Amino acid sequence: MHFLLLCILSSTGIFIIFKTIDRAGIPSFPVIVINYLTATLLGFLVNAGEVTPDSIRQSGWLVMSMTIGIMFILMFFLIAYSSKKAGISVTTVASKMSVVFPIAFSMLLDPGDQLTLLKSAAIAVALCGVILTIYRPGNWKMDRAVVLIPLLLFAGMGVVDSMVKLAQHRYVRDEDTALFSAILFFNAFLSGLVAMIFHRKDNRQFRRGKVWAWGLLLGTVNFGSIFFLVRALNYTSPSGSGMDGSVIFGANNISIVALCVMAGLLLFKEKLQLINWVGIVLSALALLLFALV
Repeated sequence: MHFLLLCILSSTGIFIIFKTIDRAGIPSFPVIVINYLTATLLGFLVNAGEVTPDSIRQSGWLVMSMTIGIMFILMFFLIAYSSKKAGISVTTVASKMSVVFPIAFSMLLDPGDQLTLLKSAAIAVALCGVILTIYRPGNWKMDRAVVLIPLLLFAGMGVVDSMVKLAQHRYVRDEDTALFSAILFFNAFLSGLVAMIFHRKDNRQFRRGKVWAWGLLLGTVNFGSIFFLVRALNYTSPSGSGMDGSVIFGANNISIVALCVMAGLLLFKEKLQLINWVGIVLSALALLLFALV
């Protein structure tokens, strides 16, 4: 449970940092590139085992880690483009509702992860909680021509989380988690370097100390969001029991949404409507149901 809590706090930290740099007028692209470099270095520092090219090639998860890393930065650009074209509310719902993918995939992959009546109720309440918590009336109009963008984001985010579950279930041992994360973020960093060719207007921002400071901070919590998620999925208590992957993904997602909304309320003075408070209450109820599963 402590790994899940650390994952939730790390992921919420990502939201707070992005919101803060946006308000401070700091461009996000160089911060993101530095963040991936930081997360890569952290992964190698935390890794306790010996790292050799042969051990990485023979790990079984190398190709999957590379793929996830590349998709990470692609999803970032897609989120930015979708927010611009389809609106923030639609984009947020599309990315958060994608949790249905890893939940379903976890139950298909793991025979011990069964769909019970209580778990079904928790998932249904969680999805309703996500929608109502982030709902903003009046922001849903968009051109039909760009409706495909949020759908791609919905599928892409779902595929990324499902691939993380697949890698954890079949290839990544608990002691390999840091190295797996490091290689994942390294490939995201390399993709960011390639993207710099097309983002030349922001390249001079790499000379700013504030950009590096926020990039280092973002990289730290970003590393934690993946590292602690995989550790939570791998965790087994001394009695031999562990949480189902579907429960972890559901509780993780709904907690991040609720904490992000509360952070927006307390730190950034964002206003919530009655329907958003209903969503928060449902989110709390969903967490209770997940805890009872």
